[in-house]
Amino acid sequence: MMDARNYAVEVTLKSGASAAVRAIRLDDKSGIVAAFEALEPQSIYTRFFQVKKHLSDTDLKRATEVDFENEVALVATVRQGQRETIVGSGRFIVYLDPEIGRSAEIAFVVEEDYQGQGLARQLLRHLAGIAREQGLKRFTAEVLPGNASMLAVFARCGFPMTIRRLDDVVQVILRLDE
Repeated sequence: MMDARNYAVEVTLKSGASAAVRAIRLDDKSGIVAAFEALEPQSIYTRFFQVKKHLSDTDLKRATEVDFENEVALVATVRQGQRETIVGSGRFIVYLDPEIGRSAEIAFVVEEDYQGQGLARQLLRHLAGIAREQGLKRFTAEVLPGNASMLAVFARCGFPMTIRRLDDVVQVILRLDE
């Protein structure tokens, strides 16, 4: 079985630049804060569905202290000199769907300078590999209707997809077991 807690791969972005996709670690708190502070307000809103000015201690604990069984979180990082900078993240939280079994809600955020470089697609691909290894049947995501770039990532990911319009969001369902 794959060790999600120590997951790490190198990926190539559309620009040709390299990035690492790896499991989030406890010592990533300061990197998560820096990544959050680098985000534009619109990116924060499309990820959290609310205006957030800063991350609380509870937010940071929740972001970095995951068990890699019921919740898996990956970060995308780039090297800037000797420093590793977090430029994106993705996570899934497992739930039991009474109809099909173990499934997960999934969410992403990518720093604006790296949007359009295939980073969300890479994070999705690696999270899906981990999820399949853990026996998950599908991913669900709630996306704001105006978040065309995230909807496009899901539409082009290659997994069978169903879309449902809910009140103020679009629910995307990706089948992992087909």
